[in-house]
Amino acid sequence: MKKFTALITIGSLMLAAMTGCGKKDSGTVSTDGSTSMEKVIGALGESFEENNSGVTFTYNPTGSGSGITAVAEGRCDIGLSSRNLKDEEKAQGLAETVLALDGIAIIVNPENPVNDLALDTIGKIYMGEITNWKDIGGNDLEIVLIGREAGSGTRDGFESITGTEDACKYRQELTSTGDVMGAVAGNPAAIGYASLASVKETVKALLVGGIAPTEDTVKDGSYVVQRPFVLVTKSSTDLSETAQKFFDYITSSEANEIISSAGAVPVNE
Repeated sequence: MKKFTALITIGSLMLAAMTGCGKKDSGTVSTDGSTSMEKVIGALGESFEENNSGVTFTYNPTGSGSGITAVAEGRCDIGLSSRNLKDEEKAQGLAETVLALDGIAIIVNPENPVNDLALDTIGKIYMGEITNWKDIGGNDLEIVLIGREAGSGTRDGFESITGTEDACKYRQELTSTGDVMGAVAGNPAAIGYASLASVKETVKALLVGGIAPTEDTVKDGSYVVQRPFVLVTKSSTDLSETAQKFFDYITSSEANEIISSAGAVPVNE
């Protein structure tokens, strides 16, 4: 898959400033938000461009919270969030559409002998109640807790599922999925979490309660560490013709194969 422009071009920004989000069709659809959705939204954007001559797709990987704000402020067409909208965000006139489901993989360094952890054990690790790998079948190393920054949809999902909201003792709080994987890959004592769709061979994804994170186990609900991939729009503002066409395409069954190939689980039949 070719790499898309990670940051919206200056020309696109100027155009957005002149026309406003969704007020005039420019032949461009701009997305902004979750770094966990990069692989999925990139594949969908590439397919859309290939099938719609003259259309430009852009993706700005700023994180879920920033993507939601970008929609609210009219700086993009569609926001990308790896968590559901909060009540206060919906009260601002924002609407959510679930595009797919994604497992949150619990990742460690490949040298770590631990392969399986119970969900409550993961919670105890992140709250600092278990601090050495030797206490859970690993090497005699102090556990290094890696996580995402405040506002991250991945962090919000992980903490909600593990019951660790506002209680995690992070050593590092990083701003992207790639940074988390890099930190874990480079430290045999580290543990982190990342979108299943983004996990690479540089890290090892643990079983949780004996269940491996796969598309099938996310779909059937047996892998419990999972969250939605959400499209965010403004209820009071119509999308441009191009943005609406893109939205309709990616939420149709026609896009399911692409979503699956990118590692996520489509929800639209």
